Amino acid sequence: MMTRLFVKASIIAGFLILSFMVNSADLASRQSALKSIQAQINQQQNSLKDTAKQREKLINLLKSDEQAIAKAAQKVNQSQASLAAINTKLRELDKQQAELASLKSSQQETLSEQLSSAYLAGNHDYTKMMLNQQNPATVERMLAYYQFLNDARIKAIKQLKQTSIDLDKVKQQQVTSQQKLNALVLEQKKQAQLLSKEQDQRKQTLTQLQRTLSSKGAELEQLQIEEASLKRIIQQAMVTAQANPTMDGLANLRGKLKWPTKGRMSKRFGSSRSGQIVWKGSVLAAPEGQNIHAVASGKVIYADWLRGFGMVLVIDHGKGYMSLYGHAQTLLKQPGDMVKSGDSIALVGSSGGQSEPGLYFEIRNKGKAVDPAYYCR
Repeated sequence: MMTRLFVKASIIAGFLILSFMVNSADLASRQSALKSIQAQINQQQNSLKDTAKQREKLINLLKSDEQAIAKAAQKVNQSQASLAAINTKLRELDKQQAELASLKSSQQETLSEQLSSAYLAGNHDYTKMMLNQQNPATVERMLAYYQFLNDARIKAIKQLKQTSIDLDKVKQQQVTSQQKLNALVLEQKKQAQLLSKEQDQRKQTLTQLQRTLSSKGAELEQLQIEEASLKRIIQQAMVTAQANPTMDGLANLRGKLKWPTKGRMSKRFGSSRSGQIVWKGSVLAAPEGQNIHAVASGKVIYADWLRGFGMVLVIDHGKGYMSLYGHAQTLLKQPGDMVKSGDSIALVGSSGGQSEPGLYFEIRNKGKAVDPAYYCR
């Protein structure tokens, strides 16, 4: 009896030990799996952190690239304006030269006729007239006539001399202007090459940046950060605007404004951008380098690079109204500048990480974005 009980107890103990060993092995396996999963999670988190850091570095690099492009584009724009001014000056000088050459020819002809007349009348000099005992009244008239002709010749000679001096001066100005023009053409080529290099560098940076935004979540997060940056700038601009002199605003110009640049509407106000984020302005697809004009008179209160929007310029129009111009290649105005409706304020670009050139345009009233189509015809 005792033997059977011992055997049963031994069998039960064996099962318990075996069960314990199985449970221990399963626990160890699960613990190992958990550690593996935790390691993967940590690796993923570290990877996400590294990706975020890499993205920030690339955004800062993009900012530097686009600021360099803006600087080069501004110099190209300035040299183009200078070229146009010199060409206009040369055309004016050419016209002036032609007029002076014609005047010189006319003066030479007049002087030649006067000298011929004086030569032909040379046998009627004062001594001969006195010896011939001509009438004193006739002599006096002839002397007065000769004096008149002599004064006219002297005047003609002086005019011809002055015309020759003016003509030589114009020719020298033409030479100087042409030299400046040649130097500017070379400088513009150099600036255009620099601009091309900067654009290539930006393209490489943008490609790498887009790789870090491959997921929708990352793209949405990026847009949220950009929207927050814009909101902060608008708030700062509103504070600055309060210190400006009172202007007329845009309320009375609703439906009368011209669009800031010619282009195709690619994104409309209020349309979906990503997730719950919608467009707070309009995007006009337009050629790179095309002029952007102020829609109304006002004061520039912001002109700088802004994350997601690139080179941005904000104009205060008074009474809580502001207009914003983004993705510019370069800005032609600085904070504090007063602008009039139609003034060139920037050039169309693709800054802010855009793949295609265009203009991002907003109108805000007391900080709230409104549809630009209500104001621009």
